[in-house]
Amino acid sequence: MTKAIFLDRDGTINIDYGYIGNPNLVKLFDGVGEGIKKLKDELKFQVIVVSNQSGITRGLIKAEDVENVNKRINEILESYNTRIDAFYYCPFHPDFDSQEDIICRKPSPNMILQAAKDFDIDLKKSFIIGDRETDIFSGINAGVKTVLLKNTISDEKINELKNSQNSPNFIACNFLDAVTYIENNILGEFVEN
Repeated sequence: MTKAIFLDRDGTINIDYGYIGNPNLVKLFDGVGEGIKKLKDELKFQVIVVSNQSGITRGLIKAEDVENVNKRINEILESYNTRIDAFYYCPFHPDFDSQEDIICRKPSPNMILQAAKDFDIDLKKSFIIGDRETDIFSGINAGVKTVLLKNTISDEKINELKNSQNSPNFIACNFLDAVTYIENNILGEFVEN
């Protein structure tokens, strides 16, 4: 079995402009390229994106747009000699689609569980990094450790999460802070916040 880092996409690894469909607009957050390289090369994780992309069902973007943005992310990561191993996305939303269709949508653990099956991943040794409460809930529901990035979430939402039973294992200031937490965690030198 392998271990994995599950990443949200928009707002976590790249700037979220809202339903991004143009690959030329992709801009990674500082530290993402170096962080993914370290996670893969030094810490020996698979790196897998799990992303809600309801812009498809809303008619704002097409599946092809999502795939082109994913491809562009890996093209940028090539300059760091690294890449995302796989991209999973859910195109559905409860306002537009059936309960059966939206089963893949975070906070459901469905995408993580599917990736775990596809790549023989040990979820107990795996993590999710995301910028929203749905990422944290998805990780908790899948049984992985959870890291919340402060990229887009309000302090009020962070406090709500911290004071609930769904508190993330760690709250990171940026992507490299998240990677440092994961490294310390697997070396047994971590402190949860």
